[in-house]
Amino acid sequence: MKLTKINLVNFRNYSNLSLMLGNGMNIFVGDNAQGKTNILEAITILALTKSHRIGVNPNLIMFNKQRCKIGGTVKNKRVISKLEVEISEEIKKLMINKKEVRKVVDYISYLNIIIFTPDDLEIVKGSPSIRRNLLNIQLSQISKIYLKSYNEYNKLLKTRNEYLKILFNNSIADNKFLLILGDKNYLDIITDKLIEKAILIYQKRKEYIDLVNLKINQFFYNISGEQGVFVKYIPNIEFDNYDSEYLRKRLKHTYKKNYLKELNYGMTIYGPHRDDFYFDYNGRDLKIYGSQGQQKLAILSFKLAEIDIFENFCETLPVLLLDDIFSELDIKKRNKLLKIISENDIQSIITTTDLRNINKKYLETAQIFKVINGNVERK
Repeated sequence: MKLTKINLVNFRNYSNLSLMLGNGMNIFVGDNAQGKTNILEAITILALTKSHRIGVNPNLIMFNKQRCKIGGTVKNKRVISKLEVEISEEIKKLMINKKEVRKVVDYISYLNIIIFTPDDLEIVKGSPSIRRNLLNIQLSQISKIYLKSYNEYNKLLKTRNEYLKILFNNSIADNKFLLILGDKNYLDIITDKLIEKAILIYQKRKEYIDLVNLKINQFFYNISGEQGVFVKYIPNIEFDNYDSEYLRKRLKHTYKKNYLKELNYGMTIYGPHRDDFYFDYNGRDLKIYGSQGQQKLAILSFKLAEIDIFENFCETLPVLLLDDIFSELDIKKRNKLLKIISENDIQSIITTTDLRNINKKYLETAQIFKVINGNVERK
């Protein structure tokens, strides 16, 4: 999979930009705050329909403009797709080959990406929701079934939480807190439907993390010379295995046993919406015992391990986006990373403030773009 062209209109600090990208390594170089990261953000929106930068979406549109457009041409084997995302204050419009697509599930996966940014340190240090979001984004790109089930799960979860609050309020009003146990048929129906969606989510997440673990330690070793990293999946319900029937029985038992507890909280406190995972480094939680450098490298290794997963499930390589990666690594490690990228024959789009101390053999084959205040020039 290759992103051959990107077009931006009134996006961030780009009034009108059209770029042809190389099939291999593309490096955008420039000082900070010139617009390098904005290009990666635009590609992320083109792929996922939303930005990887949390809480800044209102500023996507250039000042004094009503809307912005992000367009791109994707070549996947012999199939060429023209994608477009148009954003205004009122709507977000998705287009494939000039035809509007109304459901995100029908749009996602036309452009698959893996992105690494300096903010990814929060994957180790931040809340479980950040780690769940990572799994959801990556799984949604390779499995439409997962994306559909995850969306349906969230709708059912919202309905179940609302009904738990209704049951709790009614029990208080009628002073029949215990009698309500015999009057929850509707809740049981919702719960059964929720369980069916939860089963697939658990299975897909466990499978994905198992596949990451096949590669993550090798990448960590190849770049740092150290080893002992793997990812530990931790649902908030203990499971002996991930067989469908076992999960169904275990979840039914959990919800039945904790009915009064969830009723009292007025929310669903068990399920994949409370999942988490952590990075284990030689038997210790990397969040607590690892250095910041080791944490960043573990996340980078996680992202590199995903390349094979995408290729196996989608039968094509994703586009690799690396934001300011060279400042995160010393000279030796950055060139080891570039070696890995070049050997995978993957299209990469990299931002940096400095081309020094990068092996010339990588620069000679790369497409290099100079970015100055929203202007991009091919070098």
